[in-house]
Amino acid sequence: MSWQPELDELKRRQELVRRMGGPDKVKRQHDGGRLTVRERIDRLLDPGSFREWGSVAGMATYDGKNDLEDLVASNSVTGRGTIDGRPVVISGDDFTVRGGSADATIKEKNLLAEKMANQYRLPIVRIIEGSGGGGSVKTIETQGRANVPGVIGFDVVTANMGAVPVVALGLGSVAGLGAARLAASHYSVMVKGLSAMFVAGPPVVARLGQPLSKEELGGWEIQLRAGAVDEAVDTEEEAFAAAKRFLSYMPQSAFDLAPRGPITDDPHRRDEKLLSVIPRDTRKVYNMRSIINTLVDKGSFFEMNKLYGRSVITGLCRIDGWPIAFMASDPMHYGGAWTADTCQKVTRFMDIAETFRIPVVYLEDCPGFLIGLEAEKSGVIKAGVRAMAAMHQCTVPWCTFIVRNNFGVAGAAHKNTGRVALRYAWPSGRWGSLPLEGGIEAAYRADIDASPDPKAKLAEIEERLNKLRSPFRSAEAFWIEEIVDPRDSRRLLCEFANLAAPVREGKAQFWMRP
Repeated sequence: MSWQPELDELKRRQELVRRMGGPDKVKRQHDGGRLTVRERIDRLLDPGSFREWGSVAGMATYDGKNDLEDLVASNSVTGRGTIDGRPVVISGDDFTVRGGSADATIKEKNLLAEKMANQYRLPIVRIIEGSGGGGSVKTIETQGRANVPGVIGFDVVTANMGAVPVVALGLGSVAGLGAARLAASHYSVMVKGLSAMFVAGPPVVARLGQPLSKEELGGWEIQLRAGAVDEAVDTEEEAFAAAKRFLSYMPQSAFDLAPRGPITDDPHRRDEKLLSVIPRDTRKVYNMRSIINTLVDKGSFFEMNKLYGRSVITGLCRIDGWPIAFMASDPMHYGGAWTADTCQKVTRFMDIAETFRIPVVYLEDCPGFLIGLEAEKSGVIKAGVRAMAAMHQCTVPWCTFIVRNNFGVAGAAHKNTGRVALRYAWPSGRWGSLPLEGGIEAAYRADIDASPDPKAKLAEIEERLNKLRSPFRSAEAFWIEEIVDPRDSRRLLCEFANLAAPVREGKAQFWMRP
């Protein structure tokens, strides 16, 4: 006897579920310039690789004979597939079914995705739209009671931050629990003009006397400048490409090591512009990103958090094919001085590097922490100490080039001083407890005031001290390990990447709370 009738029934139910919210809701999604969740999954994963879980899960209605009348899909599509041949777990919100709210959610589907990623050590990609399975005021009426807030499974979401690469794509209006799931990631993306993120949306905030549009409340510029989201792109296709590229630098989990990529660039390549890129006039700025792109494998720099904590540039790259966590001062913003948000950006970046055992390179031009009343109000020193702690907790291989300034406590935060780190200085390097500019007048006030020509006396003292703070004097005492020709920097970085590759041990054990 054949089981074909049951298979026919399974196929019928799967076809009902694939309608999602129905033709009208799908059309509304498309009219809003957004893809459906199934279209998103198809574009993100390798063709034909998606294996769905819960393909017939949803809300069913039956007639008086207990025969199925209709089946409305749950508003979460989950499963596994591959991206560039590597297995991943994927979960996606279906906004066409009750706007992603709790009324149409089977929470076990997203929970299974998180557990699968954790226990099988696979990257997870979350496609988030709506409240991400969060609450709705209608839930009170449909359930006949108010729920006591408590997010089941968020312990696994938290555990995954220390276990597997987590990518989150906010592809619409994201609020409440959806916003939390978007933020609880290593890399997050919004789409300009389509995405918004907030703890509570405009209708709720309007009750506070703040009538704001979605863009005004939680548009991409607000969230990127706040550091809540890493990147904003113009289209959903670009969001998928960004997710794929981020994962290309990552290992499968914190218990594996990121593989070496193609070796496409000459490790001995030299660029003559590096000899003169740093101005002799310390008041002048320069383009640090052009230096980064000169040193890393061509076209490999993948910047993260570009609009947040802008005095430090962070991103992933390849050096001689090896994945590297690259950090560099940006003198175009506060002269490279660390602000409170810069410190928070550095802390998060260090955590990612340490979690996934990715070696760190730092091009330093830091005059210290930002000073002044607003800096003090921001709690810059507290955030700075946390960044320094993260740096000193790093056990991954580390290489620093001091390209210009290294002053004060923030300047000192350029490596873990308890571990061996390769450190070089360019001839343009200058360092000390604080810059001479402004400090001479305070330290030598009596001598300057007593001089018949204060300006000449100031110039005399400055010339004397500048000779004493020459990088060569520090090298004599081995306070700086090596001064190098800037044009040799790529070769030295390639040597570092190859030295670091075999000592990037992954985590020794695997643990997850039940």
